[in-house]
Amino acid sequence: MSDSLSVAHSPEEKRHSSDGQSRFGLIYAGLMAVMLLASLDQTIVSTALPTVVGELHGVTDMAWVTTAYILAATVVMPVYGRLGDLLGRKNLYIGGIIVFLAGSAIAGSAQDMAMLIIGRAVQGLGGGGLMITSQAIVADLVPPRQRAKYMAPIGVIFALASVVGPLLGGWFTDSIGWRWCFWINLPVGLLALAVCAVALHLPRKALKATIDYIGITLMTAAVACTVLVADWGGTDYAWSDPLILGLAVAGVGSWILFIYSQSRVAEPIIPLRLFRSPIFDIATLIGMIVIGVGMFAVLSYMPTYLQMVYGATAAQSGWLLLPMVVGLMGASLPVGQRMSRTGRYKIYPIAGSLVIAVTSLMLSTLDVDTPLTLLCGYLFLMGVGIGLMSQTLVLAVQNAFPAADVGTATAANNFFREIGATVGTAAVGAVFTSRLTDQLSARLSSSDLKTVGDTDSLTPALVHALPAHVQDAVVAAYQHALTPVFGYLVPLFLVGVVLAVVLPEKRLAGGDSHRPDGEAPGRAPGGPETNAG
Repeated sequence: MSDSLSVAHSPEEKRHSSDGQSRFGLIYAGLMAVMLLASLDQTIVSTALPTVVGELHGVTDMAWVTTAYILAATVVMPVYGRLGDLLGRKNLYIGGIIVFLAGSAIAGSAQDMAMLIIGRAVQGLGGGGLMITSQAIVADLVPPRQRAKYMAPIGVIFALASVVGPLLGGWFTDSIGWRWCFWINLPVGLLALAVCAVALHLPRKALKATIDYIGITLMTAAVACTVLVADWGGTDYAWSDPLILGLAVAGVGSWILFIYSQSRVAEPIIPLRLFRSPIFDIATLIGMIVIGVGMFAVLSYMPTYLQMVYGATAAQSGWLLLPMVVGLMGASLPVGQRMSRTGRYKIYPIAGSLVIAVTSLMLSTLDVDTPLTLLCGYLFLMGVGIGLMSQTLVLAVQNAFPAADVGTATAANNFFREIGATVGTAAVGAVFTSRLTDQLSARLSSSDLKTVGDTDSLTPALVHALPAHVQDAVVAAYQHALTPVFGYLVPLFLVGVVLAVVLPEKRLAGGDSHRPDGEAPGRAPGGPETNAG
């Protein structure tokens, strides 16, 4: 036997092996297409929002178009992961696609903001599950060592969607209409649905399971409060506002009650036994503080920096982030191949954390005269660092648990990474906003501040329409407010390096207990159908 596939000798065996590989390729393409759609919908509306809220008369509700999707997607991640382990993933995955497509249809046909926000929430209920279940299905079909080369493109999909989403949303808005940000999901999603319904075979599991409704409710409350505090604090409301303080208290209380509830129920959404694994604990922490904060801090603030300081258009700022995607792809794909050959993974989180720390230090040295090519080089290095570790950490977590817990562990890892990204991005934003206010006050006279107007409403177009001396001062203030924040993150990333050094390494298993042929164990070729679940 090889590490991945049985050696076929007879013509019949060779034919079966070839058919299996073709079927797996078809399934994998379907999984990737669905993951791309679910990932794109986190960012695709960002550039379309000004047009959308103008047409639907809902400027005051604009933030909810994005928040509704992220909130719903984050909440359902652990639910899909746990139910997939208990009930089987095929029907759950198909259901997730249907929910996602239904949300897309609602959002695409929205006649008011309420309908659009509902559609986005329904999309999130499907999309969050699709991102988790796709990774768990790959784990069902492929042994850990060979899984590395199939998981690597998933990290590329996430990064690519973060960059391409705003570009695609802007193009749809300017050409065929913003509603195509949602309509485009229907033909691609239906095709992927048909492929998975026909070709995907996974083991049937329990016909029913005890669902932890109390845990789901408490987790929903905890995540909702956390996301809303992170999104609203310091922007829509002051940090001292009673609403923010109330949400913070409610969030802490909900988290405490949720953790307590998970120790009391038979089938918890996030079993506390996961935390007995040092691999899970350390890999999840690294993902939260390095990937969650590092990647999203750059993706959140670099486009506006490029527009403010370099005068790039919105579309150009999106294209200028592509070096990061190229770096991520150039690192993650070879790393996946290497891990498949050796079964070793520990060196990559160490190297990735170091590269991200060094690159963040480089970004902190940017000034208004830094050549654009050098900045693109820094973004490329950031992509390399993320590519070295993003899916490597997920793979390490999957490899630390038996097949019965793979979906739960994958979902929990992604869930906490999403929480880290939300909180980390909010923290970076709070520091940046405070620094920007101080910089503007120091660089502009009172009359110039009146010319600038509300600093919370600064846009690149508004800045570049200001008188030359005011414009130069605002650009310098923006640059001096943001770039040091990258330096503040370096100690956090060095903590990630230390965690990566102490991360235990459990060598990736080979064997052929799973085969990348479109079928998971549970059905012998020509045997009875036992895997319809």
